[in-house]
Amino acid sequence: MKKLLIFIYGTIAYLVFLITFLYAIGFVGNILVPKTINSGVESPFWEAIVINAILLSVFAIQHSVMARPAFKEQWTRFIPKAMERSTYVFFSSFALLLLYWQWRPIKTIIWDVQNPTLATIILGVFGIGWLIVLLSTFMINHFELFGLQQIYNNLKNKSNKPIAFKANFFYGLVRHPIMLGFLIAFWATPVMTAGHLLFAVMTTLYIYVAVKFLEEKDLRKFIGPKYELYQKEVPMFIPFTKKKVKKSITNTI
Repeated sequence: MKKLLIFIYGTIAYLVFLITFLYAIGFVGNILVPKTINSGVESPFWEAIVINAILLSVFAIQHSVMARPAFKEQWTRFIPKAMERSTYVFFSSFALLLLYWQWRPIKTIIWDVQNPTLATIILGVFGIGWLIVLLSTFMINHFELFGLQQIYNNLKNKSNKPIAFKANFFYGLVRHPIMLGFLIAFWATPVMTAGHLLFAVMTTLYIYVAVKFLEEKDLRKFIGPKYELYQKEVPMFIPFTKKKVKKSITNTI
């Protein structure tokens, strides 16, 4: 019964994530959803800046702290290990839902692309960014990344095997294609408001700092020399800015 409850819990966590992810596309792109990055009544300028910065910081702190190995080690003293990733997904989703709900628009226009063809192209780039995010999760292990594999293995009394480090597809071009996809999606907009710009700038800074000083540090410690070699030959975010990965190296990682 306990394992079944954990499985149900993890499934609900994934569904909440899925809804949150899909809403994010509409929120950032100002399409389909009732509350977007530019919709709603404007607050006083500095009030909006402070509240939005706090909302983004809440997500950044939660997302980074709960992902650290030291936190996971302490956290799993209180919850089953099979629930750890699903709980992380739950908290991340709730932090984003809070952001969607409480976001204060700042509607001052920074740029507005009037040419219909160019605006359509930019929206296409926006869609490509989100597609890169989604496809990149499957190029590692989508189901492990969002906790489904852990709850399934727990239900079936199977152990979780360590995932082998491989530079599959997009990962042979950049080390963090998921984050590259987010960066593209956050900046590719035909109408950039001051509120959207604040969102794009703060998320870009967070992604860079979190990846360079936290995530990659953990990866070097966990994977070792293979990841250090990977860092030397594959750029972090911008493709083709380092020498091409050697076939022999790609095959070994």
